[in-house]
Amino acid sequence: MERFDLNRGINLGGWMSQCDYSKERLDGFIKASDIERIASWGMDHIRLPLDYNVIQNEDGSMKEDGLCRVDSAVGLAKKNGLRIVLDLHKTRGYSFDKGENEAGFFSDEALQGSFYGIWRTLAGRYGSDPDNIVFELLNEVNEESDIDAWNRISNECIRQIRKDAPETFILVGSYHGNSVKAVKDLSSPFDDHVIYNFHCYEPIRFTHQGAYWIDDEFPSLRMPFAESGVNEDFFARMFEPAIEKASREGTCLYCGEYGVIDVVSPEDTLAWYKAIHKAFRKYGIGRAAWSYKEMDFGLSDPRMDGIRDELLEVLRE
Repeated sequence: MERFDLNRGINLGGWMSQCDYSKERLDGFIKASDIERIASWGMDHIRLPLDYNVIQNEDGSMKEDGLCRVDSAVGLAKKNGLRIVLDLHKTRGYSFDKGENEAGFFSDEALQGSFYGIWRTLAGRYGSDPDNIVFELLNEVNEESDIDAWNRISNECIRQIRKDAPETFILVGSYHGNSVKAVKDLSSPFDDHVIYNFHCYEPIRFTHQGAYWIDDEFPSLRMPFAESGVNEDFFARMFEPAIEKASREGTCLYCGEYGVIDVVSPEDTLAWYKAIHKAFRKYGIGRAAWSYKEMDFGLSDPRMDGIRDELLEVLRE
């Protein structure tokens, strides 16, 4: 396959996804100066989570003002020498966040048609620029029981995308929130420009300690890095089966999200990043850290000032 070279990325979580969708938020959460800063950090791409309702009306027609916002993000990325992953973080009928009350996508052909429509539009708009723009079909399928439907839907979507974007790289993740352990159940890539995508927040009891959105235990959970169970080979062992699967299928892996909640000390956060990056380097896995700003994981937040320079050295490795 042609070399896939998204190596050092940052997520723009909370801008066009997981937000209140107000004009103030969409206009002001991320500015040109933020993209410039990410480029100055030595990153080579950004990942843009994008919810369907920013760019699509309830009747399935597209919102031109929303698409113009995506145009602007793409333009800012290119102006600063960054590539961009367009990540559909929520589609009509499905969200990784059950609190969004989206349901039915994996069994409802009309909802699937809405999903295909989004990607046909994005392919028509951005498919002529495969050197700078990558597509990520859907963020974090949750249920293992949906994998057969998801394999079918994702392949049909890619088939439709290819009419206008024959050479664009496309990222496809598996169930359990894009778990690396679930890569084994993805179907063979549709073609040689499909990449297996995963997210990694392991061990979850360390990276998400204090998280109010998981269950009643996590808000009060505290765990220092020394007690996390992460050792020298923790991530390498975890990634090996997916690496082997990707190799057999003639593709590679990309980690679209990884990070540590802001409850954790900056020093322990840095230790975790060093551990996971050792495995990324060993296997040549490209990645995008979660997340640039706020969202409980912000790398630009003031609390990270004391260790950011050292962290950025790790992210650039």
